[in-house]
Amino acid sequence: MKIYTNDQIRAIDAGTIRREGIAGIELVERAAEGIAREIMARWRPNKRIVVFAGPGNNGADALATARLLMEQAYMPEVYLFNIGGNRLHPDCRESRDRFLAAGGSKFTEVIKNFERPMLGPDDLVIDGLFGTGLKSPLPSSGYVSVIQMINESGATIVSIDIPSGMFGDWNTEAINRNIINASLTLTLQFPRLAFFLSDNDQLVGNWKVIDINLSREEMRAQKAQFYLVQQQDIKSLLHPRKKFVSKADFGSAIIYAGSYGMTGAAVLAAKGASRSGAGKVTVHSPRCAFYVLQSTVPSAMYEADPDNSTISDFTLRKDYKGIAIGPGIGTSDNTVNALESFLKVANANSRPLILDADALNCIAMRPSMLNYIPVLSIITPHAGEFDRLFGEHASAESRLRKAIEVAAYHRILIILKGRYTAIVRPDGKVYFNSSGTPAMATAGSGDVLTGLLAGLLAQGYNPEIAALLGCFIHGLAGEMAESAEGEYGVTADDIAANIGRAIKTIME
Repeated sequence: MKIYTNDQIRAIDAGTIRREGIAGIELVERAAEGIAREIMARWRPNKRIVVFAGPGNNGADALATARLLMEQAYMPEVYLFNIGGNRLHPDCRESRDRFLAAGGSKFTEVIKNFERPMLGPDDLVIDGLFGTGLKSPLPSSGYVSVIQMINESGATIVSIDIPSGMFGDWNTEAINRNIINASLTLTLQFPRLAFFLSDNDQLVGNWKVIDINLSREEMRAQKAQFYLVQQQDIKSLLHPRKKFVSKADFGSAIIYAGSYGMTGAAVLAAKGASRSGAGKVTVHSPRCAFYVLQSTVPSAMYEADPDNSTISDFTLRKDYKGIAIGPGIGTSDNTVNALESFLKVANANSRPLILDADALNCIAMRPSMLNYIPVLSIITPHAGEFDRLFGEHASAESRLRKAIEVAAYHRILIILKGRYTAIVRPDGKVYFNSSGTPAMATAGSGDVLTGLLAGLLAQGYNPEIAALLGCFIHGLAGEMAESAEGEYGVTADDIAANIGRAIKTIME
């Protein structure tokens, strides 16, 4: 699914109106029908509902919603902000007139002075103040005081399209205390980029898309930089297996993982790779890991490092299609030196790699190694690892912007892990992964992903596709683990064990 910018959405709206030969108020009515339907499904008519409508299209949506609720025996109290008078958008004026004509008696049009209503935790507020029409952050003004009043009331807040005071795209200059903190955001036709960044979770709350039947032709005509990856997208990328195949048809993966006290990371990565469908999986680990790996992952082969407790040699002894480095390898001097030597060779051979966990920490200790990461390699940092590599970032938004810049500069893929893991490509496109659950916030989950990615590369998927597949399958496996073990009980082992089931579910 494409994630459009505000400007693109306005163009799609205008194109729909032009193609269908309708007035803008028709889109307002479509939005209101979907919003009212959602509210009626969640709250009964005896619920006190207070509607705050601004002078633009967002206010028009709120007023039309209030009218439809009133027609179904709800009794919304409406406050329309028309500061100074004659400031209403034509669609907002039309929605106001329709609301009043339908018998809307609990109505206040705020032209100058605003008498604040009493709001409490038992009330429902419908926020239709600004939506995406805002051009700049709200100054300290009357609107800010209204927003702060609503937030402080404890009421349940439903925002139309986006929370008022927020921007659908980037929110670099926005001040959170001057933005509605919605419990639920009913967004029109498309999710917004801002919804996928952790900075905005408190503002957006839960969100749901309301389909208003905008023109599919206009959508296709818009090019996008951001995308949401869904199950139907992944199914088309997976290769079904033929009848007459052997393990040789599905490639070989090698994972450099583990050190003294961190053998579990190697085990989890090996399990992720083994469940991916790779033909053969080899784990290169220190000698101390021999018994653990051979007994816990018998499906994987073991290759001993010359060192007893750390990895000191990354030499490839066979032609592996999937190569992953990092889980639990530590940051000892001999490991850092060996990794630098290996990266220089891999770069010269243009061999894409997967670099995770301690491989990234080693590179952070010697940043010049960034210049030797081969083109189209995949790095998989969480926020802390990313900041160690590329500097401290105060927000998820600034981190994503930096990831886009770095991926283009080094021509690599960055899997920036989180609730909506962002797969950042060298061409500037960003794919947000839709699968996953908070239950996956557990030690070793990333190690399983690293192994899974290595197994997918081994099977011949190119890095861009492997990254999309790996993140979605990993997230779906986590969801399946949660259904069996509960949100608190999932371990990385459970995620690895469900990889095969996740792939089966997608393909079916």
